[in-house]
Amino acid sequence: MKDKIFKSLLFFAAISILLLTAGIIYGLVNQSIGAFSEFGFFGFIGSSEWDAVNNKFGALPFIVGTLITSLLAVLFCIPFSLSVALFNGEYFKGTKTAVVVGSVVDLLAGIPSIVFGLWGFYSLRPLLIEWGVNAQGFSVLLSAIVLAIMIIPYASSLSAEFISMTPNDLKEAAYSLGSTQLEVVRRVSLPVSFSGIFAAYILALGRALGETMAVTMLIGNTNNIPHSIADTGNTMASIIANQFGEADGLKLSSLMAIGLLLFLITAIINFLAKYILKIVKN
Repeated sequence: MKDKIFKSLLFFAAISILLLTAGIIYGLVNQSIGAFSEFGFFGFIGSSEWDAVNNKFGALPFIVGTLITSLLAVLFCIPFSLSVALFNGEYFKGTKTAVVVGSVVDLLAGIPSIVFGLWGFYSLRPLLIEWGVNAQGFSVLLSAIVLAIMIIPYASSLSAEFISMTPNDLKEAAYSLGSTQLEVVRRVSLPVSFSGIFAAYILALGRALGETMAVTMLIGNTNNIPHSIADTGNTMASIIANQFGEADGLKLSSLMAIGLLLFLITAIINFLAKYILKIVKN
């Protein structure tokens, strides 16, 4: 009887997740119909016009801004997060030093995004200007740097866990053949844990895609397609945060449509990640 009750609870939890996801999709689709009916799906995502006066809305500038800032953030994140992961998961595994570094990384993961936005505005931006970078009007580069710092804890913590789970038998076999520690890392630890590390960066990318407050404070909030990392722009999350409170009618429907597109982009990236992982494992 206890097994049946426990199994029923698990089934209820699984069904609840499916129903919740279906409810989110239904709500977004239902509220987005007005925008897609007016502009068409491809017309909406392919248009760069955002004119509330003439009721003309397009999502292209925000899709481009989201992808550029998120992908740049992951690119900037990789060397730092992978270094921290190797430090904690391989070279100093189980030491007090690794515990301290891991605690600091966990602390960074818990800092609210608005704090990162304030730090980027008052500390990082003046520093970039001093170095000659055009950050006076804020920019995609500034947003990507702050996003990279925000996702480092997620990528490094998960990567360290996967690296530390590399079987000792494989590493000891490599050492017995005369391999150095660097060679063991390159030829054993990283290849064995690659799928897990890849999944960690996909999760980090998902965090970057949906980040709102820090990006809103730093990207410049202009409804234009950024043509370089020094340009200002907007992301899908930041345009919703900036204009949702005052929106109604077709504009509100357009913002909901952008939310739906952000949901779809995240789902597609996760699907591609699982597909790539499946290929790698085979």
